[in-house]
Amino acid sequence: MREIQHTHKKNQIKEKNATDLKGLDDIIDEMVDAVHHSKDEIYNITEHARDEYETLTEKIAQLREEIDGIITDSDLLERKERVARQRLATVSENFSMYSEKEIQHVYEEAHNLQVEYRMKQEREQSLRKERDEIERRLRVLEETIERAESLVGKVSVVLNYLTDDFKEISSILEDAKEKQMFGLKIIEAQEEERRRISREIHDGPAQMLANVLIRADLVDRTYRERSPEEALVEIQSMRKMVRQSLYEVRRIIYDLRPMALDDLGLVPTIRKYLQTLSDYHNIAIHFQEQSSQERLKEKYEVAIFRLTQEAVQNAIKHAQASEIDVKLIVSNNRVNVSVRDDGKGFTLTERKSQSFGLIGMRERVDMLDGKLELTSKPGKGTHVFINIPLTS
Repeated sequence: MREIQHTHKKNQIKEKNATDLKGLDDIIDEMVDAVHHSKDEIYNITEHARDEYETLTEKIAQLREEIDGIITDSDLLERKERVARQRLATVSENFSMYSEKEIQHVYEEAHNLQVEYRMKQEREQSLRKERDEIERRLRVLEETIERAESLVGKVSVVLNYLTDDFKEISSILEDAKEKQMFGLKIIEAQEEERRRISREIHDGPAQMLANVLIRADLVDRTYRERSPEEALVEIQSMRKMVRQSLYEVRRIIYDLRPMALDDLGLVPTIRKYLQTLSDYHNIAIHFQEQSSQERLKEKYEVAIFRLTQEAVQNAIKHAQASEIDVKLIVSNNRVNVSVRDDGKGFTLTERKSQSFGLIGMRERVDMLDGKLELTSKPGKGTHVFINIPLTS
């Protein structure tokens, strides 16, 4: 009887684990589908921009042809109008020599030619203005198409990262019971990662690209209404914004998962990451490392990199530090990470903007049975110390 009950309970656990596994896979697939949908939307925007570009290109060709025709007609009318004015002057000087009908005819001919010539000039100005507006729109469309194509490529890279990372989790957690234990944390991490990526893209590249479009219009107006020199200054500023946007996109992609971590290992990846941050933010970041092992297990390398990354980012974003010291010591049985900055510091009981990041760090450390110590005082900087044991 007990054996039957045990078998029944075991089958129930297996069924529940299978259900949890399917639920996790469904969530992963749903997230990947959402990114796919975003990629398709960007592609549709690109195609609409291409269609509009082709339509406007044909329109501007027609306008240029019409302008050329009007210029030819205007030149002919100008010559005729000049001759008519000369005849009108002759008639006016010899008024008595012409009949009333001849005089009226000369006046009407001169007037009609003058009116027609002015109408041609106004039509030419209107067409030129329309042509200039279309040319400006074409330049904006060219930039939109270029950026959209670039963004499609970057989203594809992000999609590959997401697919590979989460599918890798699914393959690593082969045991159904482990998937049940980690399922909720993975789901929460996925949702938070979505929010973080969405927030970073909205506040970073998306905002910068919108500013670039506005600045492009400003360059056009500056060139037409002021001077080429002032327009060149605006173009240089716009280039800086584009470079900043490109860096932010690359940083977001790198934050998802740096390829160097798989290829080179923990120490070279951290060194490269800190050097990149130092160059970009113009902050002195010193890195010291001591390691008795070439490579660690993947779960430790990923966790230690993320913890170091979060601690350094907090020092840059929140502490407003000018100098950061990072130390990494890897022994046979444990890893120690120290991140110390000379920033403004904060009172531990009143921290707000960093709370979520610190909670995430503590949770990651707890999952590895490690310890995290945080010390900080206003005006005295912040020190983060992490100790993680290495188990077989």
